[in-house]
Amino acid sequence: MHKPIIFYDMEGTLFRKSTIAVDGRVSPSAWNALHHTLGPVAEAEGREGMRRWNTGEFAGFVEWVDYAVEIFKRHKLTREMFERVLHSIEFNPGVLEVFDALRGKYRTALISGGLKAQADIAQKTLKINHAFAACELFWNDDGSLAHWNSLPCDYEGKVDFMGLIMKEHKVDPKDCYFVGDGINDVLLAQAVGTSIAFNGHPDLQKVATHQINQPEGQEDFRAVLEFMRSLLSRETQKS
Repeated sequence: MHKPIIFYDMEGTLFRKSTIAVDGRVSPSAWNALHHTLGPVAEAEGREGMRRWNTGEFAGFVEWVDYAVEIFKRHKLTREMFERVLHSIEFNPGVLEVFDALRGKYRTALISGGLKAQADIAQKTLKINHAFAACELFWNDDGSLAHWNSLPCDYEGKVDFMGLIMKEHKVDPKDCYFVGDGINDVLLAQAVGTSIAFNGHPDLQKVATHQINQPEGQEDFRAVLEFMRSLLSRETQKS
């Protein structure tokens, strides 16, 4: 019997939302935190990019990624700055315990519209089986940004990568799980049998089969473990 797969979003789900305020709100992504680090002009350009994305001015997600990375390059992001910001973003409380407790019972996959370096941290630390992220940066010897690789793995693209992994392991979507928090996770939640909105966007909560809502600042991923254990117990009793 093939192991069921748990698919995870990354930012805001496994990792805490960034502490950088953007337009009066907490930024959910390292993209915004990096633009903020590069100064007010870069941050304003990043906000303009989000406005253009939200009004459909980009041909697709990859075009937005390229726009966002061009800001890095134009404002001289260095590898040292990049790594300092990424390593300042912590896992949500309880994430390590959840992955330790569920390891071996499920296959795991991370799909994110974020940065590959952050996905690498998650994959190595949590021993995730598969990880896909939207952008990998390459550096020159002097620490300056040399080039980047962009992948369409957000919104509809996330579902494509999810389907690829389910097909590879011959697992039916109804036997798969998804845990996420963002509006860009709606299609993923609809593509599997069981989905959890972890302190999720209202649009995600509407379509997810289950919701976990916790007070702001008291997010604890161990609630996912309690839920998965109850499901595993029910599945064991059925078999």
